[in-house]
Amino acid sequence: MTLEQQIIAVLRTVYDPEIPLSIYDLGLVYELNVDASGRVRIVMTLTTPHCPVAEALPQTVKSKVSEVPGVSEVQVELTWDPPWTMEKLPETARLQLGLL
Repeated sequence: MTLEQQIIAVLRTVYDPEIPLSIYDLGLVYELNVDASGRVRIVMTLTTPHCPVAEALPQTVKSKVSEVPGVSEVQVELTWDPPWTMEKLPETARLQLGLL
């Protein structure tokens, strides 16, 4: 498994508190960049700016990704542009939530 695949597996263990899916499967991770030296940059959003874990969730992501062997540094950037909407849900997530 590549380092990026390992990071994605870890991101799939971090769940949104309001919707019972991982932040990765919800489409909340807009960018995931991993360079050859193990530096990771994640650009993510939340379902709403008023999310009860708006401050804690990015730190949880950083902490969990930092534990992946081979990761040397983690930067997590929270963005609200573009805003997340239900239309951003991947088809697999829509199936899991019974929306299809």
